Amino acid sequence: MLTVFLVGVGGFLGAVLRYAIGGWAHRILDNPWFPYGTLIVNVSGCLLIGFLSGLAEARSVFGHEARLFLFIGVLGGFTTFSSFAYETFSLSRDAEYLAAAINIFAQLTLGLVGVWIGNSSARFM
Repeated sequence: MLTVFLVGVGGFLGAVLRYAIGGWAHRILDNPWFPYGTLIVNVSGCLLIGFLSGLAEARSVFGHEARLFLFIGVLGGFTTFSSFAYETFSLSRDAEYLAAAINIFAQLTLGLVGVWIGNSSARFM
């Protein structure tokens, strides 16, 4: 039950941060033709997960519960793109190049196809 609580609270905090930063970017940049808020959130999430995972791996600074809270909860609620980027990085680092390429292709292609199918389905209802 502690695991669910840690991930849930972290996810709540990450989602609130995403909302705040996305809104801030929209107000500051005031450019409706490009989703700068999403770009800022995704890139900053990738920087954070890269930095924190580097600390975790090199210095063992996070215990199991802290990793659940930070990586799955906060950063997962902030952006799942950072998880995708980290997992692809890890596959590449481990010389699993085919798996990394399949992950990139599958995530992007199936994600876009899923949005198209969902959107198209809603229009026919």
